[in-house]
Amino acid sequence: MLRDWITYLTLLVFFMLLYQYRMDYIPFWVILIPLAVATGISAWGASRVDSNYFIKTLCKGDSKEKAVALSFDDGPVENYTPQILDILRKHEISAAFFCIGHRAAAAPELLRRIHSEGHLIGNHSYSHHALFDLYPTFKMKADLQKANDVIEQVIGETPKLFRPPYGVTNPMLARAVKKFDFISVGWSIRSLDTMIKDEDELFERVTKKIKAGDIFLFHDTCAATVKILPALIKKLQREGFAIKRIDELLKIPAYA
Repeated sequence: MLRDWITYLTLLVFFMLLYQYRMDYIPFWVILIPLAVATGISAWGASRVDSNYFIKTLCKGDSKEKAVALSFDDGPVENYTPQILDILRKHEISAAFFCIGHRAAAAPELLRRIHSEGHLIGNHSYSHHALFDLYPTFKMKADLQKANDVIEQVIGETPKLFRPPYGVTNPMLARAVKKFDFISVGWSIRSLDTMIKDEDELFERVTKKIKAGDIFLFHDTCAATVKILPALIKKLQREGFAIKRIDELLKIPAYA
């Protein structure tokens, strides 16, 4: 694995430089260079969900098949999720909803509707706390288990798919994901709809470079997403893209 090779190489270089330092060949600050480089690489790997640095994450489907998938994070919420479901039902489209556990617990009927209308429900943590990525492994496991419990209680299915909160991964999360045997799923087109409020700007961003196998990341908590969704679906269909559910696009199981 890339992470392991970087670790081994860093340690090798570090000890070689340490030896040189003890022999008075080099200044001390030179020893810190491989550690700084390794830290930078780890930070990059943690922040890029498609890097597969800490966790293998599926971010795109087969490029030979002209198909894409729609996914929505952070719901369900009463003000926007129903509107998105209405649009998807009108166009006979199935999508994936990576739900926050505490919001699912607060809106069980809405979660049940998502499932009954043929959409996939994935685990997106229970708390989605701002400090989630600093949790120790045992606390992450408890959080993910709590989200699983809520979803299973409402729809009778245990999620197999997991999307890392904020798209950030680290060794603690890697151990937690392994415990549940989750399949980590990312994206290839990030809408940034939580920041982009202008509908035209958002539409232009997500339609700029659509390719076969793309996975769209939206949030069913954003008004602009509701506004552009019908136009996006029509554009995809007009250009010959099939819109598949994410488990079908990736050919993976939806539930455990």
